[in-house]
Amino acid sequence: MRYVELRSDTMTRPTPAMRKAMADAEVGDDVFGEDPTVNRLEATAAERLAKAAALFVPSGTMANLVSQMAHCGRGDEMILGSLAHSFYYEQGGSAAVASIHPRTVPNHPDGKLPLDVLEAAIRGDNIHFPRTRLISLENTHNLCGGAPLDPVYLRSVGDIAHRHGVKLHIDGARLFNAAVALGVPARQLSVEADSISFCLSKGLAAPVGSVVCGSTEFIQAARRARKVLGGGMRQAGVLAAAGLVALNEMVDRLAEDHANARRLADGLAGIAGLKLDPERYITNIIYFDVVKPDLNATELAAALQKEGVRMLASGPRTLRAVTHYEVTAVDIEYALSVMAKVIK
Repeated sequence: MRYVELRSDTMTRPTPAMRKAMADAEVGDDVFGEDPTVNRLEATAAERLAKAAALFVPSGTMANLVSQMAHCGRGDEMILGSLAHSFYYEQGGSAAVASIHPRTVPNHPDGKLPLDVLEAAIRGDNIHFPRTRLISLENTHNLCGGAPLDPVYLRSVGDIAHRHGVKLHIDGARLFNAAVALGVPARQLSVEADSISFCLSKGLAAPVGSVVCGSTEFIQAARRARKVLGGGMRQAGVLAAAGLVALNEMVDRLAEDHANARRLADGLAGIAGLKLDPERYITNIIYFDVVKPDLNATELAAALQKEGVRMLASGPRTLRAVTHYEVTAVDIEYALSVMAKVIK
């Protein structure tokens, strides 16, 4: 059966160029710093985001956790959004593993944290309170419909953080989606950050991995944290080779994913029984609600799958659809025709 895979951009499979690069990769022992392909990937990522150094890690979750551990000690506090991926979907690792206290600020629908509320959440010097050491943002913001954070907002948060002597980490899992949607270089979205991460394994289509970028001192601390978490890899150049292809060949084409997502959002908005505002969606993630009586998200997702369209039930009446390089404009039209048929 034909399937249109819209559950996540993590479903992307490596391109032929990636598979060849992986097969031909020059490798060494990365824990000893001797894998030349990993070293090239880290240097390329650091240059792309205008940072001094970078670190290749197995996953976005580890990228966030090593960053938190590098910035914070036991009992320190991190401020982040109430809908942040690292708060919502990463098993409370900051608290469970690193003993870092999370303090949440409600996200606006566009993924931003209100600046006045954010600044008020920074603790004063008082023995009753944990020390505020870190602010964490997410760009693009998954649970806020792939909303990108723009350079002006990031500068405002950076000003607040650095005025109070607090570090700023950006979970940029889909950072290049944000850059392409906003029409700015990725480094323009990283300039305020003391650390920033991005995933290679989502829209950029590499099979595995994320990269964390920051100062030389920060990366030294993050590398140490990676080791204790079990993330010290050996001949990781086989994976890093795909990451280099991702950075060199897969960034500009993200605009196609955004166009396909907007076409999907516009089409879904015209189907009775569904509810969404297509104007909200400018990257590759769409959330929409099922408002047809006697139909919930799980039932609708199951019915779609029987017809070859895979979407993710992310709530009792909410579904998520994510576009990526293996979803074409023709696939979008097919998905819309199936949705109209199923929901009728």
